[in-house]
Amino acid sequence: MKISAVIIARDEEAKIADAIRSVAWADEVLLVDSGSTDRTRDIAEGLGTRVVVNEWPGFAAQKQFAADAAANDVIFSLDADETVSEELKREIVGIKSGGELRFDGMTVPRASLYMGREIRHGSWYPDRQLRLFDRRKGSWKQVVIHESVEMQPGATIGKLNGDLIHRSVESVGHHARMIAERYAPLGARSAYDQGRRTSPLGILAAGPAAFIRDYVLKAGFLDGVAGLFIAVFSAYHAVLKHMMLYELQRGGETTAN
Repeated sequence: MKISAVIIARDEEAKIADAIRSVAWADEVLLVDSGSTDRTRDIAEGLGTRVVVNEWPGFAAQKQFAADAAANDVIFSLDADETVSEELKREIVGIKSGGELRFDGMTVPRASLYMGREIRHGSWYPDRQLRLFDRRKGSWKQVVIHESVEMQPGATIGKLNGDLIHRSVESVGHHARMIAERYAPLGARSAYDQGRRTSPLGILAAGPAAFIRDYVLKAGFLDGVAGLFIAVFSAYHAVLKHMMLYELQRGGETTAN
């Protein structure tokens, strides 16, 4: 059994080498670049990665393009700000050695690094992602946010135990910008398109509900100050998304960068 590790990226020169090196066990590493102006492509090619350039069509569509462009049917999808842990590597190499994928798709837990520590509680962990799959049995669901692989009816799904390590948030300021410029507007647009609506009361309730869920019910407090910051940002995200949804309801426009 051969596996293609596929990565999508744009202007990720600071992180792309670590991502590629962490999937050196794959039979093919494919990078789909959407127009980098930094050294992303040069770094990838220097590490033996096959690079394909494709104009940006959106996250889900780009990931599907990458899966379709791979040389092998078994796909491992990795984001440019992620790396494969040694435990996860051993599990996947063991599957490769066995000669076949035991399930049509397999999920992996994702551990995010935040404020210098791995987050192990709250809504950020285990954050299971379906990343190892047979492209003949599944494809990327075409949604505007929180894209994921959707398996065909009857497909089998298993679990891997090793973590993906996620390095998406660089600072508190970066976290705030990510919410304001991407996650809240895309979340509001997705909710609006699905027919969901909110109200002033919904806006008021969204923040406290999100904070209590992440910090108390999901034990985010066990992650210390980092867990507190994440819960506060979760509340900020919830309120801003509801506000933007309310704006859409009233005929306004919410956009994401």
